[in-house]
Amino acid sequence: MTVIDLPTTRTRPYQHYVYAYPHKTAYRELPESPRLADLWAGESRQALSLYAHIPFCEVRCGFCNLFTRVGAPDGLTGRYLDALERQAIAVREALGDTEPVRFANAAFGGGTPTFLEAAELERLCDIAERHMGADLRAIPLSVEASPATATADRLSVLAERGTTRLSLGVQSFVEEEARAAVRPQRQSDVEAALSRIRDTGIPVLNIDLIYGIDGQTAASWRLSLDAALAWRPEEIYLYPLYVRPKTGLDRHADLDVPDPAWDEARLSRYREGRDHLLSHGYEQVSMRMFRRADAPPQGPDDYACQTDGMIGLGCGARSYTSRLHYSFDYAVDMRQIRGIIDDYTATEDFSRAVVGHWVDEGERRRRYLLQSLLQAQGLTVADYRRAFKSDPYEDFPVELERLASRGWLAEAGAGQVKLSAEGLAHSDAIGPDFFSPAVRAAMAAYELK
Repeated sequence: MTVIDLPTTRTRPYQHYVYAYPHKTAYRELPESPRLADLWAGESRQALSLYAHIPFCEVRCGFCNLFTRVGAPDGLTGRYLDALERQAIAVREALGDTEPVRFANAAFGGGTPTFLEAAELERLCDIAERHMGADLRAIPLSVEASPATATADRLSVLAERGTTRLSLGVQSFVEEEARAAVRPQRQSDVEAALSRIRDTGIPVLNIDLIYGIDGQTAASWRLSLDAALAWRPEEIYLYPLYVRPKTGLDRHADLDVPDPAWDEARLSRYREGRDHLLSHGYEQVSMRMFRRADAPPQGPDDYACQTDGMIGLGCGARSYTSRLHYSFDYAVDMRQIRGIIDDYTATEDFSRAVVGHWVDEGERRRRYLLQSLLQAQGLTVADYRRAFKSDPYEDFPVELERLASRGWLAEAGAGQVKLSAEGLAHSDAIGPDFFSPAVRAAMAAYELK
């Protein structure tokens, strides 16, 4: 990639993917180790989200900075599920019985949940149902998979246990691009996996694609888009390639030096992909997510990510209460990840939070605005006022004025704040602009492991 000087007035479009706020690098060890029972006291349990994290993959992709390890020594997946079960029992006890506990949706992510064998996936579902009380057949259940692990026996378990959405990480249908992203796979294997998924009858298929891969052209990008569209997936996610520290690709770039040529290439591929999907009957939900206009609903889901709580099980999962976001230690380096997984599997007492970030009223407002604004439908001002008894333009005048001055806000009327088409294209620059000074400082001080 050619590196040239970036004008100081220019906004870099690819800074940070904000799928949650505050980011996990703002989390720190909690000296007080608060009891989960105290953290959840007084919290609503009417619409919780359940997430189970499986930190295993058959290969580590070159761009991946997720909390995952390659392979598992004999017995490790079983020991991990033992720990997950102990954690589920402790969490359910902490939630108590003073108010009914209801889960609005569930997801298994990773890593690659389908790294687990079929019997282990059965056990994972049992833990969610028997110990947490989630009715997986009655709520939306999303599961992530890779082509190599989307085997017929695993898919059969997931379909029978109520999976409504299967997300397949394809990234590229061009074998040379897959190799360039350090994700070796044959197109024939990808197509076979997609065929098996369609045979299960799982209602929603999502295909992940990545743009910005070294050597990718407009023509090869169109080839991947059309190959995905041939399967008529209910959802398609378009991800920009990021090169992050301690990943397989980071040795190929100086991460501290801006690369405007690559930025422009990624923006071009994004716009091409967006327009192509829109012309084929897809609706844009966010910068990354596109949903087929005639896709069937996944089922009832009244979970509001801006306000409702989340229960995370597993050593890479996060949990959210209104006052504290908490998890376990975080790392990207493979050796560090292996150590954290070993510590997790040896843990007997899961009754306390050990790593997290306290969230005050100001941070709650930022989180609400961010997780609304970065969706295509935007923020409803009346909802914000009901939640905080204030107005977003009063709370964030500088940030919102900056968006308007750049043309990144749409003309949506006084009751709505939403991004323009170009604003959505720059979501990864807009999100970081709303980080609080405290969160920025904590992220800057974090020592990546």
